[in-house]
Amino acid sequence: MSRFLALLSFSLFLSLSSNCQTIDSLKLTEKEIPENYVLTKENNCISIQACTFYESPDMYSALIGNIKSKQIQNFEGKKDKGAIMYFEFEDNFKGEGFLEGLLWGGSKPTKEHPEEYYSKGKFLVIWSFKKGSPLALASKNKIKAILK
Repeated sequence: MSRFLALLSFSLFLSLSSNCQTIDSLKLTEKEIPENYVLTKENNCISIQACTFYESPDMYSALIGNIKSKQIQNFEGKKDKGAIMYFEFEDNFKGEGFLEGLLWGGSKPTKEHPEEYYSKGKFLVIWSFKKGSPLALASKNKIKAILK
């Protein structure tokens, strides 16, 4: 019986901790931003499709679900610039196929449309950087560790 209660308590802890994530916990902090990058207020999305999606996600709510909140971090580096877009949905994100078509016009990133994304539960993160960006890699590693 005590083993059952321990498993039940552990399961409850895991479900509570995963539900307590916020966009702020996913964002890169000053200490996590790679050297030679700075935050900027200028919108640095690579493609217009990613910018449009960030600016007007409600336009797509029938396909992706309702947005609870969104935030963006824009970065500039000596050889690289881009944006990380964070979305939290009221329910789990739906619409991966739609998002791929919108961002890439197909099933994978291209040189003209290099955006990548990761979704887990209620969260969606879009990286709008050229392929191989050290900043995007740092963010991806953080987010995938948090949203296991």
